Amino acid sequence: MEHHLNLVHNIPFFSIFFAMFCGIITPLIKNGRIARYVHGTMVAIVGVLSVILLVNVVQNGEAFTFMMGHFPAPWGNELRVGPLEALLAVLISVVMFLTVTAGSDQLFREIVPEKQNFYFIMLNATFGAMLAMTYTNDLFTAYVFIEILTIASCTLILAKGTKQSIVGTTHYLVFGCVGSGLFLLGVCILYGITGHLLFPQIRETVAMLMVTGDHNFSLMFVVTLMFVGLGIKSALFPFHSALPTAYGSTMTTSNGILSGLVLKAYIILAIKLSLEVFTLETLVTLKIADIMFVLGILGMVMGSVFAVHEGRMKRMLAYSSVAQIGYIFMGIGLGSILGLMAAIFHVFAHAVTKSMLFICCGSFMDNAGGKEQLENLKGAAHRNPLAGIAFTVGALSMIGVPLFAGFISKLYFAMAAIEMTGIRMVLVLGALAISMILNAMYFLPSVIAIWSKPKEDVKRVPISPLYAMAMVLFIVVNFALGIGYRPIVDIVEMGIVLMRMAL
Repeated sequence: MEHHLNLVHNIPFFSIFFAMFCGIITPLIKNGRIARYVHGTMVAIVGVLSVILLVNVVQNGEAFTFMMGHFPAPWGNELRVGPLEALLAVLISVVMFLTVTAGSDQLFREIVPEKQNFYFIMLNATFGAMLAMTYTNDLFTAYVFIEILTIASCTLILAKGTKQSIVGTTHYLVFGCVGSGLFLLGVCILYGITGHLLFPQIRETVAMLMVTGDHNFSLMFVVTLMFVGLGIKSALFPFHSALPTAYGSTMTTSNGILSGLVLKAYIILAIKLSLEVFTLETLVTLKIADIMFVLGILGMVMGSVFAVHEGRMKRMLAYSSVAQIGYIFMGIGLGSILGLMAAIFHVFAHAVTKSMLFICCGSFMDNAGGKEQLENLKGAAHRNPLAGIAFTVGALSMIGVPLFAGFISKLYFAMAAIEMTGIRMVLVLGALAISMILNAMYFLPSVIAIWSKPKEDVKRVPISPLYAMAMVLFIVVNFALGIGYRPIVDIVEMGIVLMRMAL
């Protein structure tokens, strides 16, 4: 590994700083549309820089650390960058840019003009926090940006300013604070045991303690606190009840960002902890992997069961997210490299698909006078065919139909299960089959409803060029992940290998 710094090595810190800087200057911009252009330009620049960073680390097959400030390890704060982190930064940039671009029209309709710039302050803070949690190499930085992301997320939910959004925000905030509190308690105890906050130093100490057998119960308690805290914040079953209330009361732009990206930021941190701090072997030894596995299996099935019985599209998509989060934690809980690769690929598949589905849902509701019951959305695709096509693509992807992104992750989950023996293999394959059937049971009726022939003639609604561009790109990305998935899988595998190596 190279420790010298060059311009490319400065990209992660610059990306976080740039996002936060734009958040600081946005209050000075009174015009919401100008604030949107500032946000979009920032995300586009960070996205391009992230692609440059990704190409550089993949070509060199390297991972490097970036020291923030003047204090070296083990006292200072660090960023750690490898192929996986760079790839995740590209994902965050692409999904954020497309979601905000497609949802801008609705955003400006539903937020009063004097508060529009504040919404983009929170978007910038959300974007910067997610990048920081992706790149962080120390628990202090991770916790700070967990709290920033929590506050920014609550503001995104509250943006409409309705009574329902206040209730949804309160519910979301309570769960978020519980999750943050458990994570912080785990960090404090872990610091007391190891004396470190940087990932590599904690990893060395934990490995030594596992060999000697000292503090086994304490380590199990700490890891449980941290992963349960992250599970609560990522809406893992049974900690999901805040999600439908919050998502049902806010704008679909916020829905797309929260479900597609914010939930994934906590999962990304959990994956980094699994690879760089505690290791998969430690999670298996301490039985933490078993807990994640069981909760993941339950989430896969129960989230889909709730979605089948939900007649409102937004809440149905929220319960669908609970099921998809279950897939990811199940993959981590398998305790294998292939299971983890499947979980990471599902992060990509769900991010690009669920954001697109929420934006389509918003378009259908706009054409139905704000109603979201399926019976009120019949024929919605005839008014906006592009949204109808995108929703159909997203639904087929979530079901797991070949050629779409969701199929590839489910295929890798099945491959990871076949590596297992005994009850684990049966549980995973059974849960995959049941969940895919349930997915079809609530997504296919939705697709049929929006494409059903309306009783009266309908006029196609005009759509902006930016909306059309964003939705077409969403569809293209979904197909790209479903057909040209191999390079992504190779980068993920390279990233996992480098993260498991001692820095």
